[in-house]
Amino acid sequence: MTRHLICLSILMSNDKPSYLNFKSENYFWKPGIDYRKYPENYRVGKGEQGVLICEPYKSEIGQYWRFKNSEIAAESSEKIFDLFIRYLKQNDFVGADMARKYLQMGFTRARRYFNYKGGKKYDANNDYKLNERGTGDPAKAKAAEIFYKKWKEAEENPVYSNMKIQWKKDLG
Repeated sequence: MTRHLICLSILMSNDKPSYLNFKSENYFWKPGIDYRKYPENYRVGKGEQGVLICEPYKSEIGQYWRFKNSEIAAESSEKIFDLFIRYLKQNDFVGADMARKYLQMGFTRARRYFNYKGGKKYDANNDYKLNERGTGDPAKAKAAEIFYKKWKEAEENPVYSNMKIQWKKDLG
């Protein structure tokens, strides 16, 4: 490992979670907006941003989001991917992007539960130091893999890709 990567690794290991400095007034996504009625208020953002706020999609998609084991993850990811396709057919980019975000979040959360016991990356009782990796539930690795495949399938969908490019160009 290069000296740069070692230094970066040390710096990152001492970082605290970003949610400690979260300021809702600066967060682009706001509760209370119907993003189906007012899609122009939606921004793609990075990763999973806005996924737990944007209604009515949060309620429509979130009810199916589960990753307890591989069987549940397979059923969940299929249902969410079906919603993704339905939103695309309805020319509803916001819905499709939100479904894609739930697939991504299925991967990231299952991986966190695989990596850390109870899914707890930081120890709130110890100045938010990183908990020990490799202490989590091995069954979550398979669930993460299932969600990862569906997430990538969604991202590689040409209709979605074109809609996303146009959306970011027009609205951000």
